[in-house]
Amino acid sequence: MVIFTGLKFHCKIAVWKRQGTKAFSEEPSHRNMLRKLLSLFVLCCLGLLEHTPPVASTGAVPSATRTLVWGSGLEANIVLPARFFYIQTVDSSGRNFTSSPGENTFEVKIVSPVEQFTRIWVQVLDRRDGSFLVRYRMYASYTDLHVHILLNDKHVAKSPFILKGPVYHDGCDCPQPSGSVWKKDMQCPVSFPQIEQDLALFPRVDPDRNALEVPQRFGQRQSLCHYTIKDNKVYIKTLGEHVGFRIFMDAFLLSLTRKVRVPDLEFFVNLGDWPLEKRRPSERLHPIFSWCGSNDTRDVVMPTYDLTESVLETMGRVSLDMMSVQANTGPPWREKNATAFWRGRDSRKERLELVKLARAHPDMVDAAFTNFFFFKHDESLYGPLVKHVSFFDFFKYKYQINIDGTVAAYRLPYLLAGDSVVLKQDSGYYEHFYSQLRPWEHYIPIRADLADLQEKIHWAREQDEEARKIAVAGQQFARNHLMGDSIFCYYYKLFQEYAKLQVTEPKVREGMEQVEQPNDDLFPCSCHRTPQVKDEL
Repeated sequence: MVIFTGLKFHCKIAVWKRQGTKAFSEEPSHRNMLRKLLSLFVLCCLGLLEHTPPVASTGAVPSATRTLVWGSGLEANIVLPARFFYIQTVDSSGRNFTSSPGENTFEVKIVSPVEQFTRIWVQVLDRRDGSFLVRYRMYASYTDLHVHILLNDKHVAKSPFILKGPVYHDGCDCPQPSGSVWKKDMQCPVSFPQIEQDLALFPRVDPDRNALEVPQRFGQRQSLCHYTIKDNKVYIKTLGEHVGFRIFMDAFLLSLTRKVRVPDLEFFVNLGDWPLEKRRPSERLHPIFSWCGSNDTRDVVMPTYDLTESVLETMGRVSLDMMSVQANTGPPWREKNATAFWRGRDSRKERLELVKLARAHPDMVDAAFTNFFFFKHDESLYGPLVKHVSFFDFFKYKYQINIDGTVAAYRLPYLLAGDSVVLKQDSGYYEHFYSQLRPWEHYIPIRADLADLQEKIHWAREQDEEARKIAVAGQQFARNHLMGDSIFCYYYKLFQEYAKLQVTEPKVREGMEQVEQPNDDLFPCSCHRTPQVKDEL
C-alpha cells in the first residue's frame, strides 16, 4: 500500500502469516509472494513505481480532518533561518487536491503560550497544486511553540502541533554538541555523491603543507579565503584583492556553527567564478573549495554563493529564493506559452547564438539580452537590450533554456523549482547537485553548441505530456534536494568528511582573525545544551 503525503510518501507493506502447521516462509508460493512484495516495497521506497494518488473531483471541499500536514518546521530541534512545513489539501473522501483550493484556504498561527507577543513572521505559500508551503522566521527563542493550522476555524490534522522547547531562533548561538544527533534531527542523507567524488582525489590532507603551498600557487593571482574552524570558532585570512564575496562564506559558517559543533578543520575557499585546481590526479593536488566545478579541474564543490545566500536570507531579502519560486510558477501548464524562453547577459558565445536563433525563429524561441559586458562591441548586432523581466514571469513559458554564463548558470535550481520544463545545455561545468540530475527525467538535454535546440523544442511540443512529466520531476527534485535543510546537511557532511582526511592538526595561523558571531542584544537567548569538547568525525 502506497501512502502519499503530498511531495513525500512512505511505503508500508503488511504481511500476515498463514495460519497452520507451516510458517509463512516455508510455503514456496508464499515465499514467491513475499519476494514480490519486498521487491515492490523497495521500488516504492526508491520512487521507481508510478502511482497516482486519488484526485479530488471538481467542486470538492477541503476536509480539516483528512488534510495532511508534515515537515521539518514542526520539529523543535531543526533550526533554520526560515523553518517550513507542508499542507496537502485532501477532501472528505481522502482524495488529494491537485489544484489550488484558494490561497487563503488555511490560516496558520504560531504562538508561545507563555509570551504575550511572539516575534515570528509566518507566510502561507500556495503552490497551486493542492499543496501549501508554510514558512516562518523566528526573531527570538521560546520555551515552547504551538502551531495552529485552521480551516474555517477548525483545526487541521493534528493541530495544534506543539514544539516542546526550548525552540531556538536562527541567531541563537547554541550548537548541538553531537554532529550525529544533529544529522539525525535534520534527517540528512547518509552520503552525497559529489562529496564522495571530490574527496576521493584526496586520500590525505596536510593542513601544514597546504598553508604554505596554496598561497604560493594561487595567492598572488586569485582571491581566496584561508579558514580555520577551531573549537567551533571561525578564523580567516584573505588572499588577493577582490575578497568581497567572503561575506557569503563568513555568514554561512557562522550560521552553521550556531547550530552544530563543526569538527576542527582548515581549508581554502576560492572566491572567483572559475575552479582553480587544474593539475592531473597523478600530480600533487591542493584541495580548493569552490562554488562551481568543471570536468577539467579538481576543486571540491560547495553549493553556490547565490543558493547559500538565498538559504540564509529567506524571508529577509527581496531577491530570489527556493521557497518563493514555488508560489510563483505562473499559469497552469496548459495555459503557458509554448515558446522557449531566456533572458540574461552576454557572458558566453552560445548566448549570442541563442539570441540570433530567436530572431530567426521567434515562434520557437524568445531570447534577448538585458545587459552587455563581455561582447559590448557586438551590441549593435545582438541588441537592442530589453528590460529585465521578473523571474517569476519566466514561468509564463513552458520551456526554460539554461545556458552557462561565465561558468555554470546559477539560476538552474530556481528554474527546476518552477513548473516549466528545463532545456539544459550540455556543459563541462557543474554545481554540487548536478551528478544527481538525470537527462530526460529531470530536464531535456541540449547540445553544447545548441545545434539541436529547435529539434528538442519541437519534440517537447509534440510530446506535451512527456514534457510535463519531466517538468514535474525536475520540480520534485528541487523540492527534495535544494531546500535549506539539504544545503546545511551538504556543508556539514562536506566538512565532516574533509576533517577525517587531515593528517596534521588544524591551526589558527599567523595573520588570521576571528569572524565574530553577530550581536543579538535585542533578543539574546539562553542556551540549555551541555557543551562537548570533541565530537566524533
